[in-house]
Amino acid sequence: MRTLYHSWVCPFSRKIRIILGEKKLAFEMVVEHPWAPRPDYMLLDPAGRPPLLVEPDGTPIADHTAIAEYLDEAFGDPLLIGLQVRPRAEVRRLIGWFDGKFNDEVTVNLVGEKVFKRQMGGSSPDSKAIRAGLSAIGAHLEYLGALAEQRRWLAGDEFSMADIVACAHLSAVDYVGDVPWDQYPAAKDWYARMKSRPSVRPLLTDSLPGIPPPAHYANLDF
Repeated sequence: MRTLYHSWVCPFSRKIRIILGEKKLAFEMVVEHPWAPRPDYMLLDPAGRPPLLVEPDGTPIADHTAIAEYLDEAFGDPLLIGLQVRPRAEVRRLIGWFDGKFNDEVTVNLVGEKVFKRQMGGSSPDSKAIRAGLSAIGAHLEYLGALAEQRRWLAGDEFSMADIVACAHLSAVDYVGDVPWDQYPAAKDWYARMKSRPSVRPLLTDSLPGIPPPAHYANLDF
């Protein structure tokens, strides 16, 4: 059986879960905390940063970007990065936007402070970081909404890895109730389409002990 070592509400782990779902690949999940990886895990991934995919033959594949590219190349139906050179460049640009800029400005400040710090049992959430995340998310939702209005999907006419990565981050932030969906209807409509995909629905059943999601989280129609 294919095994995914992951961390709850981690957008990079969620990205791989969605890709596996889109590829219709069966897998089991094992929780691994990035702040305290087990020695056995470190033997498979010396960086100690889930997600980590272990194939049925025992081959470990580490790093979320490498895993995503591997799955798309090894199991190309559907091909999520795109077929043509220029569309692929746009998909990769948006992947970089959400895994980079959005993660740094929003995900880390909101999910990192509200979920990961609590799981680590360390210091209290940094209110300054949370304010920074709440201040930054609006511009990202406005941009996402503009893309969704101009195109069928974020990167163009075809559903792609760009939609998956954006959904992975936004679903993590939505888990802590910090996405002002009603202020950004175009982004909300796009996310409703994403929530309806069979590959995304399992994420909506996630529930961390002591950190429940908001009531709308699993509602496909908000």
